[in-house]
Amino acid sequence: MVRSWHGILRRAARLLPTPAGTPFTFGYALVLLATSLYAEFGDPRTVAALLHASSTDVAHLSRTPSAALLASALWVAGGLSSPYALGFVLVLTALERRIGAWRTAGVFAVGHVGATLVTQVPVAVSVVAGHLPETSLHRLDYGISFGLLACVGALAGLLGPVVRGAVLVWVGAMLLRDLVAFEDPLTAWGHVLALLIGVAGWPLARRAAGRAAASG
Repeated sequence: MVRSWHGILRRAARLLPTPAGTPFTFGYALVLLATSLYAEFGDPRTVAALLHASSTDVAHLSRTPSAALLASALWVAGGLSSPYALGFVLVLTALERRIGAWRTAGVFAVGHVGATLVTQVPVAVSVVAGHLPETSLHRLDYGISFGLLACVGALAGLLGPVVRGAVLVWVGAMLLRDLVAFEDPLTAWGHVLALLIGVAGWPLARRAAGRAAASG
């Protein structure tokens, strides 16, 4: 009985990031913990100003694209109570254990940057064409969800067929619900694109996982 409990605890511990085993996820999680706590307990006006400055809206992307993309990924929309917070820890830990820190960081970055640009460029074009008001250039947009969804897509390709199908069906159903609700179509479509970015990287992720397993 004691041995079985030890085995369960060891398997459960592997779900969480560690400094040695998953340094990227562990370090990034600490940053997100700090910013989330500040967003919860810091001065509301200062927090609002920081979030506005971190927004990846068209106005910020046109002036300081690198700074905006980096700063927006330092916050969790909804804070620690958001499902994105738990999803970040579990998904990125699992992915990093399979393909390594640098490759996991790469998947996250490509999803975050790619989905952001693909969703914001049409906004800029629509404003120039007169189809959207100029206020659309200053839409508040920040968070880790695009990078996280790309990592979900990449991780799915490394799972067994049954689990992979279950994950994709579950996540796909949530994304479809958001699209149908039409409450935030820009973000909803960005989530779909981010997931597809991760899925498109399956061949690379599988080769990386194979190399990591061989060297380990």
